[in-house]
Amino acid sequence: MTKRKFDLEERFIVFAADIMDFSETLPRSFSNDYLANQKIRSAGSSALNFGEMQGAGTDKDYFNKGRIAFKELKETQLNLRIMQRRNTGSKQERERLLDENTQLIKILITLIKNRGNS
Repeated sequence: MTKRKFDLEERFIVFAADIMDFSETLPRSFSNDYLANQKIRSAGSSALNFGEMQGAGTDKDYFNKGRIAFKELKETQLNLRIMQRRNTGSKQERERLLDENTQLIKILITLIKNRGNS
């Protein structure tokens, strides 16, 4: 049996795609469109900046890209919490995305701390 490689970059990509899919299920309204657009941008940006973080040539660039990815994940998290407060979208999917967002934040913080301690 071959061991499946854990690919964190792929996890960020899947998260961004899942956010896009979830956003497309929301009923059309001014507020839902606003939140969906913001959420798509922040989740996509977190994935893109995580990818750039992995290819960083210097520690300074690594930390900078990591901070941006963290900031974008926090924005996505707040956006999902607003939607939770408004009871917008599928409760099950919203909670799953919030959980994944929280896990990615924790992983990202650990990666940044570990790089700083090496």
